[in-house]
Amino acid sequence: MKNKDYSFYIYALKDGRKNPAQIFYIGKGTGMRKEEHLLNIDNTNKGQFIQEIIQDGGKVLVSTLIDNLTEQQALTLEAELIASFGTEKNGGILKNSVTPNPSITSSKRELNLPVGVYELATIGLDFMKKAILEFLEANPDGIKNAEFARYLNLHSDNAGKQKDYLTYSILGILMRENKIRKEPHGKYKINQSN
Repeated sequence: MKNKDYSFYIYALKDGRKNPAQIFYIGKGTGMRKEEHLLNIDNTNKGQFIQEIIQDGGKVLVSTLIDNLTEQQALTLEAELIASFGTEKNGGILKNSVTPNPSITSSKRELNLPVGVYELATIGLDFMKKAILEFLEANPDGIKNAEFARYLNLHSDNAGKQKDYLTYSILGILMRENKIRKEPHGKYKINQSN
């Protein structure tokens, strides 16, 4: 039996100009991941904010929040923390980039979007897409939608009729992202170019 890898941790980047220092980014990683943000400053909102702190003579504090985690534990905890704090674009405080863009709203009716709900749904969708891609990698001959629904326990219930809309939707997103294709016989396969 393979030993579990407990090398993952959850970390926070904090703005040291504030007292107490304020969290502006949460991530997961192993090794030197948490320091990479300062060693290789990118052009994201997070990177621009790091530059602003440094230019103001401030310090970016890097804190390990919890360590000795498996990758799955780290992914789950990271998702919960991002959802709890929320991203700036949705009224929260984090500079984390979570896709897709939630700016698509109905002009007919405004709904209340609690802080963190969008991020939680996006992270959940990312988990689902990764699970389906791994399932396809393990089955290179392809898989039909009904098999995804059955093996991943994702059957939908439509007045007692199985419709499997959830898996169809996720498969459609993956096709739009050009990660998978649908064969004429109804099986889905990974695009070899990816």
